[in-house]
Amino acid sequence: MPRVALEDFNDEEVARVYLAARLAEAQLVEAALNKQNVDYAVEVESYLAGAVFWVSEYRGAAFYAQADQADFSCGILRAAGLIAGLLEKEFQGP
Repeated sequence: MPRVALEDFNDEEVARVYLAARLAEAQLVEAALNKQNVDYAVEVESYLAGAVFWVSEYRGAAFYAQADQADFSCGILRAAGLIAGLLEKEFQGP
């Protein structure tokens, strides 16, 4: 499987490409990236989501890929219909 620890990217630049809010969504992201043999790492990260009157903190699965593979990885996820958690380039920092 192409899933690796974030530290295994060594000195290579990485980009955050997707933030999955639910386990089922994270599993679909993993399946899409595995199918294309993309090396990726997953880290649990906090994010804020809000309704009309309040904002709450949640935890999700952040997916990282090598920076030079970020566009390719995003294309794979977009083609698989996984667009809710795709991160724009300005939000892909580590």
